[in-house]
Amino acid sequence: MVRYYKNLEVKPQIEKKVLFGSTPPSLFIGRSGYPKVYVGPMLPPVEGDTSYMDTPELWHNIGIDELVEFRMKLVRGKYRLDVKNVESKIACYLQEIAMAARPVDMEVEFEKKPRGVIALYDEVQPHGPSAPIKRIWVGNAKVDRRIEKVAYDEMKAREAILWLYEHGTFVSSIQKAFSAGLFGLQPKMVPTRWSITAVDDTIGKKLVEEIKSYPWLNEYRIYYTRSLDNLWVIFMYPSSWQYELIEAWYPNTTWNPLGKKIVLFGDHEYYDGRSEYATIGGCYYAARLAVAEKLKAERRQAGVVVLREIHPGYIMPVGVWNVRENVRKALRGEAKKFDDVKEALLFISSLLHIPVRKWIETSSLLKNVLYQRKLEDFLK
Repeated sequence: MVRYYKNLEVKPQIEKKVLFGSTPPSLFIGRSGYPKVYVGPMLPPVEGDTSYMDTPELWHNIGIDELVEFRMKLVRGKYRLDVKNVESKIACYLQEIAMAARPVDMEVEFEKKPRGVIALYDEVQPHGPSAPIKRIWVGNAKVDRRIEKVAYDEMKAREAILWLYEHGTFVSSIQKAFSAGLFGLQPKMVPTRWSITAVDDTIGKKLVEEIKSYPWLNEYRIYYTRSLDNLWVIFMYPSSWQYELIEAWYPNTTWNPLGKKIVLFGDHEYYDGRSEYATIGGCYYAARLAVAEKLKAERRQAGVVVLREIHPGYIMPVGVWNVRENVRKALRGEAKKFDDVKEALLFISSLLHIPVRKWIETSSLLKNVLYQRKLEDFLK
Protein backbone atom coordinates (compact mmCIF):
# COMPACT_ATOMS: atom_id res chain seq x y z
CA MET A 1 0.00 0.00 0.00
CA VAL A 2 2.93 2.34 0.72
CA ARG A 3 4.32 1.60 -2.74
CA TYR A 4 0.91 2.15 -4.35
CA TYR A 5 0.12 5.49 -2.72
CA LYS A 6 3.62 6.92 -3.11
CA ASN A 7 3.52 5.89 -6.77
CA LEU A 8 0.29 7.87 -7.24
CA GLU A 9 1.87 10.93 -5.59
CA VAL A 10 5.09 10.85 -7.62
CA LYS A 11 3.73 9.64 -10.98
CA PRO A 12 2.77 13.08 -12.42
CA GLN A 13 6.31 14.37 -11.72
CA ILE A 14 8.24 11.57 -13.44
CA GLU A 15 6.10 10.22 -16.27
CA LYS A 16 7.71 12.53 -18.84
CA LYS A 17 9.77 11.80 -21.94
CA VAL A 18 12.17 14.63 -21.01
CA LEU A 19 13.31 14.97 -17.41
CA PHE A 20 15.44 17.77 -15.97
CA GLY A 21 16.87 17.82 -12.48
CA SER A 22 19.96 17.39 -10.31
CA THR A 23 21.33 13.86 -9.96
CA PRO A 24 22.46 13.37 -6.28
CA PRO A 25 24.88 12.11 -8.02
CA SER A 26 23.51 8.64 -8.68
CA LEU A 27 23.89 5.85 -11.21
CA PHE A 28 22.89 2.23 -11.63
CA ILE A 29 24.70 -0.62 -13.38
CA GLY A 30 22.51 -3.68 -13.86
CA ARG A 31 23.65 -7.30 -13.80
CA SER A 32 21.11 -9.08 -16.02
CA GLY A 33 22.79 -10.29 -19.23
CA TYR A 34 26.30 -9.61 -17.88
CA PRO A 35 28.71 -8.56 -19.41
CA LYS A 36 26.21 -6.64 -21.60
CA VAL A 37 24.03 -4.86 -19.09
CA TYR A 38 21.79 -1.84 -18.74
CA VAL A 39 23.66 1.19 -17.40
CA GLY A 40 22.55 4.75 -16.76
CA PRO A 41 22.13 7.69 -14.40
CA MET A 42 19.36 8.09 -11.85
CA LEU A 43 17.68 11.47 -11.95
CA PRO A 44 14.89 13.11 -9.92
CA PRO A 45 12.62 15.88 -11.26
CA VAL A 46 14.14 18.11 -8.58
CA GLU A 47 16.82 20.82 -8.86
CA GLY A 48 19.32 21.92 -6.23
CA ASP A 49 20.80 19.93 -3.35
CA THR A 50 19.49 16.41 -3.89
CA SER A 51 22.52 14.73 -2.28
CA TYR A 52 20.38 13.27 0.54
CA MET A 53 18.55 11.12 -2.03
CA ASP A 54 21.54 8.82 -2.55
CA THR A 55 23.75 9.22 0.51
CA PRO A 56 22.78 6.53 3.06
CA GLU A 57 25.27 7.96 5.55
CA LEU A 58 22.81 10.87 5.94
CA TRP A 59 19.70 8.76 6.48
CA HIS A 60 19.55 8.93 10.27
CA ASN A 61 16.21 7.99 11.85
CA ILE A 62 14.48 7.88 8.47
CA GLY A 63 11.09 6.18 8.10
CA ILE A 64 10.00 3.75 5.37
CA ASP A 65 7.40 6.20 4.00
CA GLU A 66 9.91 9.03 3.72
CA LEU A 67 12.52 6.77 2.11
CA VAL A 68 10.05 5.47 -0.46
CA GLU A 69 8.86 9.00 -1.23
CA PHE A 70 12.24 10.42 -2.26
CA ARG A 71 13.70 7.21 -3.73
CA MET A 72 10.61 6.81 -5.94
CA LYS A 73 11.54 10.12 -7.60
CA LEU A 74 14.87 8.74 -8.82
CA VAL A 75 14.17 7.68 -12.40
CA ARG A 76 16.64 5.19 -13.84
CA GLY A 77 17.80 5.77 -17.40
CA LYS A 78 18.79 2.58 -19.27
CA TYR A 79 21.29 1.99 -22.06
CA ARG A 80 22.65 -1.48 -22.88
CA LEU A 81 26.43 -1.57 -22.92
CA ASP A 82 29.34 -3.98 -22.48
CA VAL A 83 30.91 -3.37 -19.06
CA LYS A 84 34.38 -3.14 -20.64
CA ASN A 85 33.32 -0.31 -22.95
CA VAL A 86 34.34 2.42 -20.50
CA GLU A 87 35.30 4.86 -23.26
CA SER A 88 31.81 5.07 -24.77
CA LYS A 89 29.94 8.36 -24.44
CA ILE A 90 27.39 7.05 -21.93
CA ALA A 91 30.15 5.47 -19.79
CA CYS A 92 32.05 8.77 -19.75
CA TYR A 93 28.90 10.57 -18.57
CA LEU A 94 28.49 8.04 -15.76
CA GLN A 95 32.12 8.46 -14.73
CA GLU A 96 31.67 12.24 -14.60
CA ILE A 97 28.69 11.71 -12.32
CA ALA A 98 30.57 9.24 -10.10
CA MET A 99 33.44 11.72 -9.67
CA ALA A 100 31.15 14.59 -8.70
CA ALA A 101 31.45 16.07 -5.22
CA ARG A 102 27.90 17.48 -5.28
CA PRO A 103 24.67 17.16 -7.30
CA VAL A 104 24.98 17.64 -11.06
CA ASP A 105 22.34 19.22 -13.31
CA MET A 106 21.17 16.83 -16.03
CA GLU A 107 18.57 16.51 -18.73
CA VAL A 108 17.59 13.09 -20.06
CA GLU A 109 15.33 12.39 -23.00
CA PHE A 110 13.81 8.91 -22.91
CA GLU A 111 12.61 6.71 -25.75
CA LYS A 112 9.30 6.47 -23.88
CA LYS A 113 7.83 7.66 -20.62
CA PRO A 114 9.24 5.96 -17.49
CA ARG A 115 6.75 3.51 -16.05
CA GLY A 116 6.57 1.04 -13.20
CA VAL A 117 6.49 1.08 -9.42
CA ILE A 118 9.44 1.40 -7.06
CA ALA A 119 12.17 -1.18 -7.78
CA LEU A 120 13.27 -3.27 -4.77
CA TYR A 121 16.50 -5.23 -4.23
CA ASP A 122 18.16 -6.95 -1.30
CA GLU A 123 21.56 -5.16 -1.48
CA VAL A 124 20.64 -1.92 -3.28
CA GLN A 125 18.50 0.95 -2.01
CA PRO A 126 15.18 1.16 -3.92
CA HIS A 127 14.62 3.51 -6.85
CA GLY A 128 11.80 4.64 -9.13
CA PRO A 129 10.72 3.50 -12.61
CA SER A 130 13.03 3.23 -15.61
CA ALA A 131 13.06 3.95 -19.35
CA PRO A 132 15.52 3.59 -22.27
CA ILE A 133 17.72 6.64 -22.88
CA LYS A 134 17.57 8.55 -26.15
CA ARG A 135 19.73 11.57 -25.29
CA ILE A 136 21.66 12.95 -22.26
CA TRP A 137 22.94 16.40 -21.35
CA VAL A 138 25.18 16.77 -18.28
CA GLY A 139 26.12 20.11 -16.71
CA ASN A 140 29.53 21.00 -15.34
CA ALA A 141 30.34 18.90 -12.30
CA LYS A 142 32.48 19.93 -9.34
CA VAL A 143 34.91 17.03 -9.07
CA ASP A 144 35.81 15.21 -5.85
CA ARG A 145 39.62 15.47 -6.04
CA ARG A 146 40.10 12.26 -4.08
CA ILE A 147 38.11 10.18 -6.57
CA GLU A 148 39.76 12.01 -9.47
CA LYS A 149 43.20 11.13 -8.09
CA VAL A 150 42.59 7.37 -7.89
CA ALA A 151 40.92 7.39 -11.32
CA TYR A 152 43.94 8.94 -13.02
CA ASP A 153 46.73 7.40 -10.91
CA GLU A 154 46.03 3.92 -12.33
CA MET A 155 45.71 2.28 -8.92
CA LYS A 156 44.56 -1.31 -8.58
CA ALA A 157 40.91 -1.49 -7.54
CA ARG A 158 41.64 -2.71 -3.99
CA GLU A 159 44.28 -0.02 -3.53
CA ALA A 160 41.88 2.68 -4.77
CA ILE A 161 39.05 1.55 -2.48
CA LEU A 162 41.27 1.54 0.60
CA TRP A 163 42.97 4.86 -0.24
CA LEU A 164 39.61 6.61 -0.63
CA TYR A 165 38.28 5.11 2.60
CA GLU A 166 41.40 6.15 4.53
CA HIS A 167 41.01 9.68 3.16
CA GLY A 168 37.46 10.05 4.47
CA THR A 169 35.35 9.31 1.39
CA PHE A 170 31.87 7.98 2.16
CA VAL A 171 31.54 4.24 1.54
CA SER A 172 28.52 4.94 -0.69
CA SER A 173 30.61 7.27 -2.88
CA ILE A 174 33.37 4.66 -3.21
CA GLN A 175 30.77 2.10 -4.27
CA LYS A 176 29.45 4.39 -7.03
CA ALA A 177 32.93 5.19 -8.33
CA PHE A 178 33.85 1.49 -8.37
CA SER A 179 30.61 0.65 -10.16
CA ALA A 180 31.26 3.34 -12.82
CA GLY A 181 34.58 1.72 -13.80
CA LEU A 182 36.91 4.36 -12.34
CA PHE A 183 39.24 1.89 -10.58
CA GLY A 184 41.71 -0.72 -11.74
CA LEU A 185 44.46 -1.14 -14.31
CA GLN A 186 41.92 -2.58 -16.76
CA PRO A 187 38.80 -0.69 -15.69
CA LYS A 188 35.31 -1.95 -16.32
CA MET A 189 31.89 -1.11 -14.97
CA VAL A 190 30.68 -3.27 -12.08
CA PRO A 191 27.00 -4.08 -11.41
CA THR A 192 25.77 -1.94 -8.54
CA ARG A 193 24.80 -4.93 -6.39
CA TRP A 194 28.26 -6.43 -6.71
CA SER A 195 30.10 -3.16 -6.11
CA ILE A 196 28.31 -2.55 -2.81
CA THR A 197 29.33 -5.87 -1.29
CA ALA A 198 32.82 -5.79 -2.87
CA VAL A 199 33.59 -2.43 -1.24
CA ASP A 200 32.20 -3.48 2.17
CA ASP A 201 34.17 -6.73 1.99
CA THR A 202 37.44 -5.12 0.86
CA ILE A 203 37.43 -2.45 3.57
CA GLY A 204 36.23 -4.89 6.24
CA LYS A 205 39.00 -7.40 5.51
CA LYS A 206 41.66 -4.69 5.74
CA LEU A 207 40.34 -3.47 9.08
CA VAL A 208 40.16 -7.03 10.45
CA GLU A 209 43.80 -7.60 9.45
CA GLU A 210 44.76 -4.57 11.55
CA ILE A 211 42.70 -5.37 14.64
CA LYS A 212 44.17 -8.86 14.88
CA SER A 213 47.37 -7.23 16.17
CA TYR A 214 45.58 -5.42 19.03
CA PRO A 215 45.08 -6.66 22.62
CA TRP A 216 41.82 -8.37 23.54
CA LEU A 217 38.85 -6.50 24.89
CA ASN A 218 38.79 -7.01 28.68
CA GLU A 219 35.03 -6.85 29.30
CA TYR A 220 31.66 -7.87 27.87
CA ARG A 221 29.81 -5.11 26.03
CA ILE A 222 26.29 -4.68 24.66
CA TYR A 223 25.25 -2.00 22.15
CA TYR A 224 21.75 -1.68 20.70
CA THR A 225 19.49 0.50 18.57
CA ARG A 226 16.11 0.43 16.80
CA SER A 227 15.27 1.60 13.28
CA LEU A 228 12.67 0.78 10.57
CA ASP A 229 11.11 -1.74 12.98
CA ASN A 230 14.44 -3.55 13.24
CA LEU A 231 16.11 -4.17 16.59
CA TRP A 232 19.90 -4.42 16.57
CA VAL A 233 21.95 -5.86 19.44
CA ILE A 234 25.75 -6.07 19.21
CA PHE A 235 27.55 -8.30 21.72
CA MET A 236 31.34 -7.92 22.11
CA TYR A 237 33.41 -10.20 24.31
CA PRO A 238 37.07 -10.92 25.16
CA SER A 239 38.47 -13.13 22.39
CA SER A 240 40.67 -13.27 19.35
CA TRP A 241 38.81 -11.98 16.27
CA GLN A 242 35.60 -13.85 15.46
CA TYR A 243 32.35 -12.52 14.09
CA GLU A 244 28.77 -13.61 13.46
CA LEU A 245 25.59 -12.04 12.12
CA ILE A 246 22.23 -13.67 12.90
CA GLU A 247 18.92 -12.37 11.55
CA ALA A 248 15.45 -13.25 12.81
CA TRP A 249 12.68 -12.58 10.29
CA TYR A 250 9.16 -12.35 11.67
CA PRO A 251 6.18 -13.52 9.59
CA ASN A 252 4.88 -10.86 7.17
CA THR A 253 8.36 -9.42 6.60
CA THR A 254 10.30 -9.27 3.32
CA TRP A 255 12.03 -12.65 3.42
CA ASN A 256 9.33 -14.43 5.44
CA PRO A 257 6.09 -13.09 3.89
CA LEU A 258 3.95 -16.22 4.18
CA GLY A 259 5.59 -18.00 7.10
CA LYS A 260 3.84 -18.85 10.33
CA LYS A 261 6.99 -18.90 12.46
CA ILE A 262 10.00 -16.64 13.03
CA VAL A 263 12.95 -17.75 10.87
CA LEU A 264 16.50 -17.39 12.27
CA PHE A 265 19.65 -17.85 10.19
CA GLY A 266 23.18 -16.47 10.07
CA ASP A 267 26.83 -16.84 9.13
CA HIS A 268 30.08 -16.57 11.06
CA GLU A 269 33.84 -16.57 10.81
CA TYR A 270 36.67 -17.36 13.18
CA TYR A 271 40.17 -15.87 13.28
CA ASP A 272 41.13 -17.04 9.77
CA GLY A 273 38.01 -15.65 8.10
CA ARG A 274 35.71 -17.27 5.52
CA SER A 275 36.56 -18.98 2.26
CA GLU A 276 32.97 -18.95 0.90
CA TYR A 277 30.50 -16.15 0.27
CA ALA A 278 28.15 -15.70 3.22
CA THR A 279 24.75 -17.28 2.60
CA ILE A 280 23.12 -14.37 4.42
CA GLY A 281 24.36 -12.08 1.63
CA GLY A 282 25.70 -8.53 1.60
CA CYS A 283 24.35 -7.75 5.08
CA TYR A 284 27.12 -9.93 6.51
CA TYR A 285 29.89 -7.78 5.04
CA ALA A 286 28.15 -4.48 5.80
CA ALA A 287 27.84 -5.31 9.52
CA ARG A 288 31.40 -6.68 9.66
CA LEU A 289 32.73 -3.39 8.28
CA ALA A 290 30.89 -1.42 10.97
CA VAL A 291 32.10 -3.54 13.90
CA ALA A 292 35.67 -3.62 12.57
CA GLU A 293 35.66 0.20 12.39
CA LYS A 294 34.71 0.35 16.07
CA LEU A 295 37.41 -2.09 17.17
CA LYS A 296 40.09 -0.36 15.11
CA ALA A 297 39.13 3.01 16.62
CA GLU A 298 39.62 1.54 20.11
CA ARG A 299 42.68 -0.52 19.11
CA ARG A 300 41.07 -3.66 20.51
CA GLN A 301 40.42 -7.20 19.28
CA ALA A 302 37.25 -9.07 20.23
CA GLY A 303 34.62 -11.58 19.33
CA VAL A 304 31.45 -9.91 18.00
CA VAL A 305 27.92 -11.25 17.53
CA VAL A 306 25.37 -9.02 15.79
CA LEU A 307 21.74 -9.97 16.44
CA ARG A 308 19.00 -8.46 14.27
CA GLU A 309 15.26 -8.85 14.86
CA ILE A 310 13.18 -7.84 11.82
CA HIS A 311 9.62 -7.09 12.89
CA PRO A 312 6.52 -6.81 10.63
CA GLY A 313 6.88 -3.03 10.23
CA TYR A 314 9.85 -3.71 7.93
CA ILE A 315 7.60 -4.03 4.90
CA MET A 316 10.17 -3.93 2.09
CA PRO A 317 13.93 -4.36 1.55
CA VAL A 318 15.81 -1.05 1.49
CA GLY A 319 19.40 -2.22 0.88
CA VAL A 320 22.38 -3.27 2.97
CA TRP A 321 23.14 0.36 3.87
CA ASN A 322 20.44 -0.23 6.51
CA VAL A 323 22.68 -2.82 8.15
CA ARG A 324 25.96 -0.90 7.93
CA GLU A 325 24.55 2.44 9.09
CA ASN A 326 22.45 1.06 11.94
CA VAL A 327 25.27 -1.06 13.34
CA ARG A 328 27.45 2.06 13.13
CA LYS A 329 24.71 4.02 14.90
CA ALA A 330 24.46 1.44 17.70
CA LEU A 331 28.22 1.42 18.17
CA ARG A 332 28.31 5.21 18.53
CA GLY A 333 26.13 4.85 21.61
CA GLU A 334 27.18 4.12 25.17
CA ALA A 335 27.87 0.44 25.80
CA LYS A 336 26.43 -1.54 28.69
CA LYS A 337 29.43 -3.28 30.27
CA PHE A 338 29.62 -6.53 32.24
CA ASP A 339 32.31 -8.67 33.87
CA ASP A 340 30.45 -11.94 33.38
CA VAL A 341 29.06 -13.49 30.18
CA LYS A 342 25.88 -14.72 31.88
CA GLU A 343 25.08 -11.22 33.15
CA ALA A 344 25.64 -9.89 29.62
CA LEU A 345 23.30 -12.49 28.12
CA LEU A 346 20.68 -11.72 30.77
CA PHE A 347 20.74 -8.08 29.65
CA ILE A 348 20.53 -9.14 25.99
CA SER A 349 17.49 -11.24 26.91
CA SER A 350 15.80 -8.13 28.33
CA LEU A 351 16.23 -6.31 24.98
CA LEU A 352 15.20 -9.02 22.53
CA HIS A 353 11.67 -10.23 21.91
CA ILE A 354 12.81 -13.73 20.93
CA PRO A 355 14.07 -15.86 23.86
CA VAL A 356 17.86 -15.79 24.11
CA ARG A 357 17.99 -19.62 24.06
CA LYS A 358 16.74 -19.50 20.44
CA TRP A 359 19.64 -17.26 19.48
CA ILE A 360 22.10 -19.55 21.27
CA GLU A 361 20.69 -22.58 19.42
CA THR A 362 21.25 -20.81 16.08
CA SER A 363 24.63 -19.29 16.94
CA SER A 364 28.01 -20.99 16.63
CA LEU A 365 29.84 -18.23 18.50
CA LEU A 366 27.47 -17.92 21.46
CA LYS A 367 27.70 -21.67 22.03
CA ASN A 368 31.48 -21.33 21.90
CA VAL A 369 31.51 -18.50 24.44
CA LEU A 370 29.20 -20.33 26.83
CA TYR A 371 30.32 -23.94 26.61
CA GLN A 372 33.85 -24.15 25.17
CA ARG A 373 36.35 -24.64 27.97
CA LYS A 374 39.43 -22.44 27.78
CA LEU A 375 43.03 -23.07 28.78
CA GLU A 376 42.78 -20.74 31.78
CA ASP A 377 39.93 -22.88 33.15
CA PHE A 378 42.43 -25.69 33.76
CA LEU A 379 44.90 -23.38 35.52
CA LYS A 380 42.54 -22.30 38.29
